Formats: sequence, C-alpha cells, structure tokens
Amino acid sequence: IKVNGFPCKEEANVTEADFFFSGLANPGVINNSVGSVVTGANVEKIPGLNTLGVSLARIDYEPGGLNPPHTHPRATEIIFVLDGELDVGFITTSNKLISESVKKGDIFVFPKGLVHFQKNNGEKPASVIAGFNSQLPGTQSIAATLFTSTPPVPNNVLTKAFQIGTKEVDKIKNKLAPKKN
Repeated sequence: IKVNGFPCKEEANVTEADFFFSGLANPGVINNSVGSVVTGANVEKIPGLNTLGVSLARIDYEPGGLNPPHTHPRATEIIFVLDGELDVGFITTSNKLISESVKKGDIFVFPKGLVHFQKNNGEKPASVIAGFNSQLPGTQSIAATLFTSTPPVPNNVLTKAFQIGTKEVDKIKNKLAPKKN
C-alpha cells in the first residue's frame, strides 16, 4: 500500500533503519558552478517520515556560493545557520523582496511556494540546516526550470519574457545544461 506515493511497510518489517539517517553530519561536496550543495533528509532517505509531514536538509556554501532562486511547492522552509554568514531573501506575491543578512545561530523563514535564495557573501564556507513541513518539499530551481526543461520552453517565450534575444537564450541554455561525460 502506498501513502503519499511512498510504500507503507508491514509493521513486522519496520526497523530502526527506517527512522535513521546520518547524512547531515558532515558538509556535502560542492562540485558545481553555483557553489552550494543541498543534502536532503526526506522520505526518500528516511522511509519512516512517510505521512509525518516533516523533513530536513543541510545546505553547504563555499565563499561566494549561491543556492539559486527556487521554490518549494509543497512546503514552508525554515533555516538555522550552523556556520558563516548569508544574505537570504524571498519575493512576495506582490513582488516585494523580503531579505536579511543572517549569521551563525540565526533563523529565517521562507513561506511555502515563494521564490527564495541564499548567498554566502562571506570569505569562509557557510552551512545551514533547513526544516520543511513536508516529507518531500520538492524544489523547482527557476533558471534551470525555464532553460533546461524537456521538452524545452520555446525560445520565443523566453525571449519575450526576459526581453532578450535568441543568442542570449541559447547562451543561458548552454551554461545551465547538464555537463556531458
């Protein structure tokens, strides 16, 4: 039987391992052009979270690193700064930027579904623990969603929306495209 898209185990088959995850203890390895990495601790890694409506993530940032503008369609996010200093913010539905500089020990909240970001403007690495009121909050990165979808968003939509030419659209698509091995 599946609940919320994830299988429920027979009670006899449930173990401690279904409720345990040690993956947030250490910083993640950053190997991308934006300079941040998210390590999720959700129902995909902790089956015991199924139906409980909560999850966590750890986000690590190199100096200058960015967690690009994105949204969580199924959850509000709250971050607790473990180390470093970040500039964070979200955009309201009336297009107002709500932003703050946060440092070790600070908390900031991003309301469900609103576009938000975090940027490490410090000279040292930074990290946060993020909490969500969903077992699987979902993440939609705005630039990647628009410029790397399959099938692609038509170029004439992107050129008109961003008031740029086709060459600029192609340049952005090439920069954001997954690297081929």
